[in-house]
Amino acid sequence: MAPSTPLLTVRGSEGLYMVNGPPHFTESTVFPRESGKNCKAYTFSKDGTLFAWGNGEKINVISVTKKGLLHSFDLPKAVCLEFSPKNTVLATWQPYTTSKDDTAGIPNLQLYDVKTGTCLKSFIQKKMQNWCPSWSEDETLCARNVNNEVHFFENNNFNTIANKLHLKKINDFVLSPGPQPYKVAVYVPGSKGAPSFVRLYQYPNFDEPHAALANKSFFKADKVTMLWNKKATAVLVIASTDVDKTGASYYGEQTLHYIATNGESAVVQLPKNGPIYDVVWNSSSTEFCAVYGFMPAKATVFNLKCDPVFDFGTGPRNAAYYSPHGHILVLAGFGNLRGQMEVWDVKKYKLISKPVASDSTYFAWCPDGEHILTATCAPRLRVNNGYKIWHYTGSVLHKYDVPSNAELWQVSWQPFLDGIFPEKAITYQVVPSDVPSEEPKVATAYRPPALRNKPVTNSKLHEEEPPQNMKPQPGNEKPLSKTALKNQRKHEAKKAAKQEARIDKSPDMPPAPAQQSTPRSTISQSTSGDPETDRKIKNLKKKLRAIEQLKEQAAAGKQLEKNQLEKIQKEKALLQELEDLELGI
Repeated sequence: MAPSTPLLTVRGSEGLYMVNGPPHFTESTVFPRESGKNCKAYTFSKDGTLFAWGNGEKINVISVTKKGLLHSFDLPKAVCLEFSPKNTVLATWQPYTTSKDDTAGIPNLQLYDVKTGTCLKSFIQKKMQNWCPSWSEDETLCARNVNNEVHFFENNNFNTIANKLHLKKINDFVLSPGPQPYKVAVYVPGSKGAPSFVRLYQYPNFDEPHAALANKSFFKADKVTMLWNKKATAVLVIASTDVDKTGASYYGEQTLHYIATNGESAVVQLPKNGPIYDVVWNSSSTEFCAVYGFMPAKATVFNLKCDPVFDFGTGPRNAAYYSPHGHILVLAGFGNLRGQMEVWDVKKYKLISKPVASDSTYFAWCPDGEHILTATCAPRLRVNNGYKIWHYTGSVLHKYDVPSNAELWQVSWQPFLDGIFPEKAITYQVVPSDVPSEEPKVATAYRPPALRNKPVTNSKLHEEEPPQNMKPQPGNEKPLSKTALKNQRKHEAKKAAKQEARIDKSPDMPPAPAQQSTPRSTISQSTSGDPETDRKIKNLKKKLRAIEQLKEQAAAGKQLEKNQLEKIQKEKALLQELEDLELGI
C-alpha cells in the first residue's frame, strides 16, 4: 500500500486549515477550517497521526487518520504544544504567572495522558526556552533541566525522579536519538577563568570518577548548540560569543567542535574566517556540512575525522538542508540574502538545479524527499506573504499568495516516520509544472550619469571559488588546497629561476650536488641575507623540532591528540618547504 501524501498545515490571519500535498494542493477535509486569528500554536505527533491546536479557548486533539476529536483541554493561554515520540503524552506550556499574594507561582507546564485525557503532572517552568521535557524515542526515559540539575523520569512516571545528573551550573543538555543505551550531552559555561565544557554521559552512569564518555573544554563560549548525529555516536558543538573582541564580526565569534562517544574530540578547522551560519548532519551519520565565513560564504562537507570531503566553493548562502534520505543537499541564502538555492546530488557531488525563492523566511523538506516548501511569513516579513511547493529539480508545482490585507504566520508539513517513503533515484530533468515560471528581477547596479553612456566594466568585489573535491586522490596522501597549490607553483618557479641564474653566472663550474633533506639535528644554520627568508627558515626549523619531540613522546607510549598526529603527518611537506627555501640561499 502506497503511503498517502503529506498534508500541509497553514496558520495565519485567515485562520487555521490544511492543504493536501502534491500533486493535488486542494483544501483537505481531514481538518475543517478554523476561522479567526486566535490560533497561537499547533503541532503534529512524530508519526503525523495526531494533531493538536489551540484556538484561544481550548487545546483540541484530533486523530488525522480517523478524523475525530479525541480530547479538549481548557487551556486558553497555552502557546506551546508537543507530543511525546510514541503519542503517549501531550505537553503544554503557558506563560508563568504568580498568585496575587506572590507566595508561589502557578504550575504552567502540564503533561496530559493522550489516551485518557487526564493530567499526569504539572511543573513550574518559568522560561519558554527549552520548556519541553526530552524523551528517548521509546519513551523509557524523560529528562528536564531543573535548577542546574538534569532530572530523569522512567516510563512516564513523573511522580518519582529515577536519577539525577548534577554538575555545577548546567546550562543545557541534549538526549541522544535512537535506542538504548541512552546518552546525554551536557553543557556547563565557564566562570572565574575556568573554561566552558561539554561532556557526554551514558545513562545512568553519572557518579563514577571517570563516568564521562568524552569531555571537551573551550574558552570563548557564551552559548552553545549541541547536535547529535542520528546514530548517537558523535556530537557537534557550535560555541558562540555574543561579542567578537577583535571587531572582525558584528555577530560575535563562533567555533565548531567535534566530540565522539569513544572519547575522541577535535576542533573542526574551517578554512575561511567569519561566522558559522549553519551546521547539519547527514542522516547517514558519517558526514556533516558546515556553512561559514564572511560573505560570500563557503560550504564544506566533512567526514568523521573532521577532514574536508567536498568544498562547494563560495556563494551567497547561510543555510544547509539535507533531504530526509540524505541523498540531496540544498544550500540556500535566506533572510537578508536573495533566496538563491543550490540543489546538489550528494553521492555524485553534482549540481541538480539553482532555483531562487525570493524573500523566503522558512524552508522545509517534504517527508517524501522530493518536494520542498518555502514560505514568507510574518512577523519576519509582513509583505508578499505566501508559500511555494517546489520539486527539487527547480520547478514550482504550487504557489499561494496571501491577500495584501492578510498575513501568513506559520506553515509546515505533516511529519512521517523514517522508511515510510522509499528513496527514489535522482533525476536531473526538470519536472513539468502548470505554474507559470517567474523570472527573478535582476537589480542592476547604480551608475552615475557620467558613466551611463560608457561600456560596462566587469569588476568583482570578491573572487569566487569554484567547487572542488577534497577527497585524497589515488597516489596522493592529502589533496592540496588552492592556496597550497599556488604556493607550490611559486616555489617551483623560484627554484628553477635560481638554478638557471647560477648556471648563467658560472658556466665552467661543475653543477653543485643536489641538497639532501637532512634531519632536524643536522639542519644548517646558514643565512640568506634576506630577513624574510631567514624568518621563514627559522619557523620551519622550530616546527620540525616540535615534530621530533612529538615522535619521541609517541615512541615512549604517550597517546597523542588528533591535532598532534596531524602535525607529524605534515613533516614531509615542511622538509620540502625548507629545502626549497634553502636552495635560494
